[in-house]
Amino acid sequence: MPGLRALRRRILTPNMSATKLDVRGFNEKDQAAKQLLETVGATFLTGYGYAVQARTVAECEQRLEQIAPQFRGFGYEGAAMGYAVLDGLPIGGSRHVSEFLAGRGAQHAYMAYIGVGWAMARLPRFRWSRVTVADPLMRWLVLDGFGFHQAYFKTDKYVTRQYQEPEFPWPAEGQQWYANHAIDQGIGRAMWFVGGAEAELVASMIEKFPESRQPDLWSGAGLAATYAGGADEQELLAFWHRAGKHRPQVAQGSAFAATARLEAGLVTPHTRLATEVFCGMSPEQASQASADLRPEGPAADDLPVYELWRQRIADSFVSLGRV
Repeated sequence: MPGLRALRRRILTPNMSATKLDVRGFNEKDQAAKQLLETVGATFLTGYGYAVQARTVAECEQRLEQIAPQFRGFGYEGAAMGYAVLDGLPIGGSRHVSEFLAGRGAQHAYMAYIGVGWAMARLPRFRWSRVTVADPLMRWLVLDGFGFHQAYFKTDKYVTRQYQEPEFPWPAEGQQWYANHAIDQGIGRAMWFVGGAEAELVASMIEKFPESRQPDLWSGAGLAATYAGGADEQELLAFWHRAGKHRPQVAQGSAFAATARLEAGLVTPHTRLATEVFCGMSPEQASQASADLRPEGPAADDLPVYELWRQRIADSFVSLGRV
C-alpha cells in the first residue's frame, strides 16, 4: 500500500541533515568541496529512501537511473543499505539484497556491498545472519562499508581516538582476523569526507594512526579521492607525495574506484585525473590491471583472497616503477 510504504520510508530513513558537514563537524575546505560531499551524502540517503519505499526492485532502479551520473553510484549504495535493513527486520523476506544485485545493482556491486555494511552498523548483531552476501571475494567490502559508517557517524571514537573493534564476529565462518583491515579501509575512505577532501589534512590524519594501520587507511582514502573527488591535480599530487611508501596502496584503492565507476558506466573527468596521478594510467587501464590480477582460487595460509588481490595490484604498481 502506498501509504504504508511512505510511512516505512519516513520511519526507516535517516534525517537528511545528518549529511551536512557542519552537523557532522567535518572540515570545510571550500564551498565547492562542501557542496560535492554533501550532495554525495544526500544522494546516498535518497537511494536508501527509494529502496525502502519502492514496491519492486525495478521501481527502485527506475528512480535510481534518474540520478546524475556523477552521483548515481552513491544512490545505488544507499539503496543497497535500504534493502539490507529490510532483510534484517524481523518481518518481511530476506532476499531484498540478492534481488537487487540480480538486477542493475550488479553493475554497482562495489558500492552495493559497501551499502550492506552500512546496514550492519545499524542493525543489532543478532540480525546480521539475515543479511547475506554471496560473493566470497567481494564480501570484505561489507566491512569497508561498516568502517565508513562508524568513522562518519562516530568520528571522535573511530578517527580521533582511533578505536579498533576487538574480536569482530564477522564473517562467522572464519578469517575474522582480517576484519579490522577491511574496516580500516572504510575508515580511510570516510576520512576523505571528515577532512572535507582537503588532501593535506587527510594525509595528516592518517599519519597519526599506528604504522600498522596506515596501509589500509591510505588505500581507502585513495579510493575515495578517486571515486568521490573534491580535489584538484595539485592537491592529489600533494596527497600522493605524502603517502610515501604507502603509494602502492593509494594506487590500489584508486584502481578499485576506477573499476567501480567503469563497471557502472559512470566515469567522470575527476576519475581520469585521479588515476593519472595515482596510477599513472587511464581508468580503463587501471581497471584492466585489476581484472588481470584477480585471483582464481583460494589464497594460502588463511589469507583472504580479497587481500591477495589487493596485494597483487599494489605490487604491480611497484613493478611498473610507478612508486
